[in-house]
Amino acid sequence: MSLAVAWLMVSLAAFEFLSIAYQKYTQLNAGSYGMFWTRREWLWTHIGGGALTVLLGALQFLPQLRRTWPRVHRWIGRTFLLGMLVACVGAVGLILTSPAPAAIRTAFGATALAWLVTAFLGYRAIRRGQVDVHRRWMIGCYLVTLAPITFRALVRIPGMMELASPMVMIPTLLWLSWAAPLLVYGAGVSLMRGMQAPRGFPGRTLRSNPEVESA
Repeated sequence: MSLAVAWLMVSLAAFEFLSIAYQKYTQLNAGSYGMFWTRREWLWTHIGGGALTVLLGALQFLPQLRRTWPRVHRWIGRTFLLGMLVACVGAVGLILTSPAPAAIRTAFGATALAWLVTAFLGYRAIRRGQVDVHRRWMIGCYLVTLAPITFRALVRIPGMMELASPMVMIPTLLWLSWAAPLLVYGAGVSLMRGMQAPRGFPGRTLRSNPEVESA
């Protein structure tokens, strides 16, 4: 599968997810919001910041953008991080006010923590001039960004929710929605590096790279 096809598929899935969320929660009534009705401010904070990261993150994978407009790439990255922080504030508010069982709240919190950690490691790498390391961590960060979309896809698999009770399946799938993609991606990177580079080959560090300057 080419990068362009993968990018298109992810973009379409993200657009569908955001469209469904928008259509559902623009109806300002308790029936539409359910358990989120009394916490809708936290919900919209989380959704608003999350939607921004989903959309901007997809743009960051366009090679033409990075090569031709590196300053735009950097500012999109900064806005992505800001949107992520806003979404995490909303996530904390939802977790602290949630009546859900501890297992679900813990799984939700772990997703937010994984999001923050991968973003921090990616940001730290680019500040150090480690372009390849930065790209790997930000790909991982975007995989965590897509966790709600992955979770929804897993829930829709026929028979998935019949494997155990919802109180077991929901937290399990919340964990899998980001941990499984990260593990698969990490294994793929390790395999490719083992095939293409001599053992102990150092990562690329280029301060002259336009993507690094003024990061």
